[in-house]
Amino acid sequence: MNEKKILIIGGGPAGLEAAYQLAQNGCSVHLLEKEAEVGGNLKKYATLFPDFSDASEVRKALTDRMIHKNIELETGVCVSELVAEGEKWIAKSDSGKQHSGDAVLLTTGFETFDPSRKEELGYGIYDNVVTSVEFENMLKTGKVRTAAGNMPERIAFLSCIGSRDEKVGNHYCSRVCCINAVKLSIGFKKLQPEAEAYFFYMDMRMAGQCYEELYRKSQEEYGIMYIRGRVSEAAATMDNRIQIKSEDTLLGLPLKLTVDLLVLMVGIESSPSTRLLAAQNGIKGDYGFAQSLNVQKSDNLTKKQGLFLAGTCKRPLTLQETLADARAAALQMLNYLRETVTEGNTAGN
Repeated sequence: MNEKKILIIGGGPAGLEAAYQLAQNGCSVHLLEKEAEVGGNLKKYATLFPDFSDASEVRKALTDRMIHKNIELETGVCVSELVAEGEKWIAKSDSGKQHSGDAVLLTTGFETFDPSRKEELGYGIYDNVVTSVEFENMLKTGKVRTAAGNMPERIAFLSCIGSRDEKVGNHYCSRVCCINAVKLSIGFKKLQPEAEAYFFYMDMRMAGQCYEELYRKSQEEYGIMYIRGRVSEAAATMDNRIQIKSEDTLLGLPLKLTVDLLVLMVGIESSPSTRLLAAQNGIKGDYGFAQSLNVQKSDNLTKKQGLFLAGTCKRPLTLQETLADARAAALQMLNYLRETVTEGNTAGN
């Protein structure tokens, strides 16, 4: 097994977890990451739901395990082409360098929706409209401020930005936005207990363990106010606050609300690397995500022999689901390599 080399493209949580599991089982792993540091989207978070664990500590735990005799880690490598040549897989980088392996695992992750595509919400137009990723960074530093440098006294979160939206072509749910908004609103209230926090939602999707409990806690202990309704427009006021126009669909009444800061809960989209490499290998599925062989029975396999998938390159997943999927992919790859070793030994005899 140690003569077999595995390429992993993407150094986010899925890539890091899979690399460690494979290395522990005697495989030689070559992990390629396009950024200067590994960790993927995990680098952007302050805390993780539902237990508010420190995201940097989780990232460090995953990263520390890359110091392993069976793992070669390269950062700053942008893979622009992935092809099968004979029994080998070849990953070609922008610099022209080639990396080969007996099998390859795509863990190319996701990117967040660009809310400037929804001009009516004012992102990139008005100072005090920010994304959930930008707000998370504020919480990470402990400084939630308006553009003028003031602590907001009233804040609103808008769900489903770029998800469940026919106008932008994304009909799917991004899975993590509702619980992430609950987490962010609680984080804000911990910093500013006297402030008001509102959350405009389509439906509250609290399907994970402890999610519903956290949602209730946000109302009962922190006073977060939830309004069922889609926001039609956000505009700046004369004093540079943000006025929201919406409808309370439970009451059937129009609603206007002025806030100091508007947070857009941006959804998950397929990453450019996922779209590119999946298209090259004929596994580009719905919305640009990579398509597995069978979502029920062979979710880490593809129709290309030796090409495997893990994590959010396939669809929106939580961090817990991503790590579990990476372990499953590692097991599938181990089985595949053992079969090739057995076949080789049989042919040699």
